[in-house]
Amino acid sequence: MSNYIPCAAAVLFDMDGVLIDSNAVIERAWREAAEMFGKMISADDIVKHIHGQPGPHTIQALFSDLSLKDRERVQAHIIHVENTADYEPIPGVAQLITALDAARIKVGIVTSGWREKIDRVTAMLGVQACISVVVERDDVARGKPFPDPYLLAAERLAMPAGKTVVFEDSRSGVTSAVAAGAFCVGIGGVELVACGARLTIPDFTRVEVIPRLDGNASVSFYPGCIVVMETADIP
Repeated sequence: MSNYIPCAAAVLFDMDGVLIDSNAVIERAWREAAEMFGKMISADDIVKHIHGQPGPHTIQALFSDLSLKDRERVQAHIIHVENTADYEPIPGVAQLITALDAARIKVGIVTSGWREKIDRVTAMLGVQACISVVVERDDVARGKPFPDPYLLAAERLAMPAGKTVVFEDSRSGVTSAVAAGAFCVGIGGVELVACGARLTIPDFTRVEVIPRLDGNASVSFYPGCIVVMETADIP
């Protein structure tokens, strides 16, 4: 398979499940919050309302019967767990971000998480200086699966969303990226192709940044997919 985007110029990463392996932590946090109020979180709830979704959506979908004060307790618990947990990086992601930055390809993070966690994760990966744009949960009124987060990231980079490559691991995230017009690569199973991902990969260990003779660079995905990127001077 071969894919080509004329003059793609930026790579955007989701955070949870893409930069870090956080699924178990997130699921545990929401289940603990549910148990505080005698509730149960089902596997279907996790897929539809937790992974790839902003916290306010999850609280509205699963805890709308609680008082405002109790919903605030739920949110406080989730924030505490996610901000204090230890995470493992997705294999190869820090090396890829560093290589993209070295090739003068702009890199961004588009997530339903909040800034404290984003800063903690980028520091853990050692990639703070490589990030050109961040879109977090409070930056948009409509989060994933709406296209707004990726449209805003592209706007902040002063380019069309169609000139971006996006890495996403959830159905809502892939739907968001594709609706914005991005070239989306799924991290995970082939079910993400049904949502519009152009291909899926298990992690970043076989993704390479390859300099080209024309001064640009290619991002190569094993096996046989190549996306041509336009390099730029990064302020």
